[in-house]
Amino acid sequence: MIEYPDADRLMAGELGEWLQGQRQVRQDAIAQSHDRLFKSGLVLLPLAAFLFILAPLPLEPKFWIIAIAAGGAWAWSQVPKHKAKKQVKTGINEAIADALGLAYRHDCEGSEAFGKSRDYSMLPSHDRATFEDMWAGEAAGHSLLLHEAHLEERRGSGKNRRWVTVFRGVILSIGFDQPFHGTTLLAPDGAFSKFFGGARDSIKVDGQVLDRAQMVSPEFEDRFDIYTTDQTEARWLMHPEYIERIMALEHSLGGKHSAVLFTGGSMVMAIKSSNMFESGSLDHNEDAFLVRETIGQFARLADLALALNRLRTD
Repeated sequence: MIEYPDADRLMAGELGEWLQGQRQVRQDAIAQSHDRLFKSGLVLLPLAAFLFILAPLPLEPKFWIIAIAAGGAWAWSQVPKHKAKKQVKTGINEAIADALGLAYRHDCEGSEAFGKSRDYSMLPSHDRATFEDMWAGEAAGHSLLLHEAHLEERRGSGKNRRWVTVFRGVILSIGFDQPFHGTTLLAPDGAFSKFFGGARDSIKVDGQVLDRAQMVSPEFEDRFDIYTTDQTEARWLMHPEYIERIMALEHSLGGKHSAVLFTGGSMVMAIKSSNMFESGSLDHNEDAFLVRETIGQFARLADLALALNRLRTD
């Protein structure tokens, strides 16, 4: 298993020293944001007075103009805070990754693991995707990659046209010691339904035909439908400890509707969850807590993947 860095030691070393230097940066960002709000008010108040007293416009357009201008002013005022938080977050996460022998990037593109998740219908349909917080390298002798993904779909029409989040969570991939003989997909319950209800007997994904496998756990059956090209291997993969660990991870992350793929020499997971690895804060008193929380979040994901790998070789 991985030996995770101790948060107190990190804070007592170079990371803590660097964060001390970020105190003034954060204070300056807060002051700059307040200054931008003040300047925005100097513009918005006269604009509102002109619109509501002198402008020959209906009432509704006046409200819309003020609302749009106020929203833009607020977003502009918050830019320094967001920049400072991102800088702190990146510094903390890079220090944690370095202690783990991994590389970390805040801004990233999609990955091969994301491509597999999409090709095997592990993710909902979407019109745009953004990614962040990529951790990559080797952990306990296994290739490991994970990053966050935010998927959105364009819905509605006309004035009701909007972007709706359909998935936010983690994409994780880990290399296994032994390649899989077939391809096995743990899909969320109901992801492949017949027209009149019930799970399909077989599906075609990424050019492969996968047949439905029978489950051994009623609780697991309520969460997943299993499809595979190798029924024998799929039954082995449904080891009770696999089931227990996957569901425990979902619970710990507050997620649901996750999907797992075993294929080639790797396992890929798409885990729906809240936003993770948010270690940046404008309050320096929160730094130590956020370092511990980020290490814990990473450990839960990596430990599950490595534990599943170990089970296969036992």
